[in-house]
Amino acid sequence: MFEGVEGLLVEHDELEGRLAAPETHADARLAKRLNQRYAELSAIIGTWREWRSLGDDVEAARELAADDPTFADEAEQIAVHRAETEERLRRLLVPRDPADAKDAILEIKSGEGGEESALFAGDLLRMYSRYAERRGWTVELIDATESDLGGYKSVTLAVKARGTAEPGEAPYALLKFEGGVHRVQRVPVTESQGRVHTSAAGVLVLPEAEQVDVVVDEHDLRIDVFRSSGPGGQSVNTTDSAVRITHLPTGIVVSCQNEKSQLQNKEQALRILRSRLLAAAQEEADAEASAARRSQVRTVDRSERIRTYNYPENRISDHRTGYKSYNLDQVLDGDLGPVLASCVDADLAARLEALEQ
Repeated sequence: MFEGVEGLLVEHDELEGRLAAPETHADARLAKRLNQRYAELSAIIGTWREWRSLGDDVEAARELAADDPTFADEAEQIAVHRAETEERLRRLLVPRDPADAKDAILEIKSGEGGEESALFAGDLLRMYSRYAERRGWTVELIDATESDLGGYKSVTLAVKARGTAEPGEAPYALLKFEGGVHRVQRVPVTESQGRVHTSAAGVLVLPEAEQVDVVVDEHDLRIDVFRSSGPGGQSVNTTDSAVRITHLPTGIVVSCQNEKSQLQNKEQALRILRSRLLAAAQEEADAEASAARRSQVRTVDRSERIRTYNYPENRISDHRTGYKSYNLDQVLDGDLGPVLASCVDADLAARLEALEQ
């Protein structure tokens, strides 16, 4: 499995040369893409070199132990360290989702449960925003439709890393596992009898597409403008600044009304449309590569619930990985790391299994 690393050394050296050239940095998108690949290869090569060096150390320690038994323990410790390094290298060499280096766009929509579902959508927005803060990411609210009680019927946000993220550490690489139906069990604020109700909200996670990723032909678009509306349908804008874009070849519809001008709303809507088209193209490619599709935790049917948030028990349960903990309050405050780690581990285990078959 490690024979291919020497080929990566050549690519790494070539990237180093390109990144040293001033003309590379004249194109910000190109520089970002090359930096991401360089960081990925640097992690692999650094671990590979450590693994080889530890192999030499184990041999030397075992030779010394043959003459002096006091070196036996040291040889064993080095061997254990080398085995751990080997496992880390295997994980780094597993083929990654091409979109893992990208930023993410999240769409949160209320579902069954009316106002309670909209309030829960707001809780999810806060959870992702707090998690992003903990990781040093930035959050940009792209579009939002509020409910009467202060929740959200729908809300779209962009989550961005500052600078070049380490392999597997970019927003989409982690947040992609959030796509699906999130179920909540709690006593709604509108419930006078204290009964626990169940409602749900849906989350869609897209890799943020750059213009170079997806080319959108203006002739394929139908653009409608309308007046923005706020909670309860009350007008919050006296001009037709809201924009709805229909991509005719695919039927994908995107609308945006959060910005003050029609032009700004159009740009934001196109931004979401490009990300949806990129995600659709990737799903089509995954469907053609059935083995790769099976190895993706995130390809479970989006109509199935992926997680339950039980307020009375302060419990959170992920139904794909079996993860369960009783610190729901902390998770909702942004401590999402262990939950996502269970998804990353399950996905990686499936990829390794598929690679070894």
